[in-house]
Amino acid sequence: MRIVLGVGGGIAAYKAALLLRLFTEAGHSVTAVPTESALKFVGKATWEALSGRPVRTEVFEAVETVNHVRLGHEAELIVVAPATADLLARAAGGHADDLLTNTLLVARCPVLMAPAMHTEMWRHPATQSNVALLRERGVHVLDPAVGRLTGADSGPGRLPEPEEIFAAALALIAEAHDDAPHLGAEPASRPLAGRRVVVSAGGTREPIDPVRFLGNRSSGKQGAAIARAAIAAGADVTFVAAHIDVAPPDGADVVRVDSALELRDAMLAHVPAADVVVMAAAVADFRPSELQPSKIKKRDDMADPVITLVRNPDILVELVQRRNAGTDGTPSDQLIVGFAAETGDGGGTALEYGLAKLARKGCELLVLNEVGADESGAERVFGQDHNSALILARDGSEPERAAGSKDEVAGAVVRRIARALGTDHRPQREPVE
Repeated sequence: MRIVLGVGGGIAAYKAALLLRLFTEAGHSVTAVPTESALKFVGKATWEALSGRPVRTEVFEAVETVNHVRLGHEAELIVVAPATADLLARAAGGHADDLLTNTLLVARCPVLMAPAMHTEMWRHPATQSNVALLRERGVHVLDPAVGRLTGADSGPGRLPEPEEIFAAALALIAEAHDDAPHLGAEPASRPLAGRRVVVSAGGTREPIDPVRFLGNRSSGKQGAAIARAAIAAGADVTFVAAHIDVAPPDGADVVRVDSALELRDAMLAHVPAADVVVMAAAVADFRPSELQPSKIKKRDDMADPVITLVRNPDILVELVQRRNAGTDGTPSDQLIVGFAAETGDGGGTALEYGLAKLARKGCELLVLNEVGADESGAERVFGQDHNSALILARDGSEPERAAGSKDEVAGAVVRRIARALGTDHRPQREPVE
């Protein structure tokens, strides 16, 4: 596939080099088109070495090939990363003052732009207007990630990780060309074509008063990656998002929720029409028994407040029970995938606890993450860009290890789902606790 990789003039340009490597390693022909400003961050030699192709930035270069038109005509996909505030403005305004903006003007292929800039720039009404206009014209503009920016600042404006942009490109091509080959060049690349998949992700927040809540450390990265992988595999995806630190996957029908009860309502509304359900959300086990109508104040007598907790519903178990009962129109062969975050202790290993949970919940597959800090004190799963998990199956088959970036783990989970759909995975009808 012929891909043009446009690179804007931001410090995140170094990540575009990693993105270029992902495309070329997948076997695609990539032409890098940096702006002059981008070359101040990453030099021309880097782009030429990684792509194996000459790099040009100006309209009056290679004029004998009419390069400023040819590139856009020949491109099958254009990805711009990072898309700075200035570049978004020039693209929205139809400017043609360098090779990249000329290429964008003449292209008729899918265009994906990944913004990166300071938070105030992203939130400025001018930038938001430019993004809205580009999206209205059919350009796919990702939301920036939330995190550390240049210097000590943090907030929305961070360039998504190269793996996330790459996965979004997969989904965009799959959406635009139902018969297009997978960018990863794998056989049987759309095994979920025609399937409906519901994915929940992120951590629920249980309100205590108008200011405070009980929450957890889930970022939603793994659930979002699974949704992207399912879209790339051809599925029609509904993404039920609690609190997440990443942009929802492009191409999914997004449903926003906050608390466990809201998540339950959303899942019960959308699951009956699904072929596959992936419960990757980190649902709080407990919630305050009552919501205080005003902020709880510190008392002068130093007395500590007492907050009574009650159990939240076990959404995964309820979905299995409803499917097994067949009372709400849910297909009896619906495949349900659970997630478990476990730690080992004196009573057993994380794997033993995971297998027990798989049997107790009644789902067909369970993705087991061992959470907590590793030997160095670093967090293993929550908020990280890499993951290591075991995929456990109710049919008793050997656990399958999935490790690498969260997109790579998501790919392994989706492939395991596809294999399960090709076998007789109909649930046993014993009661579920």
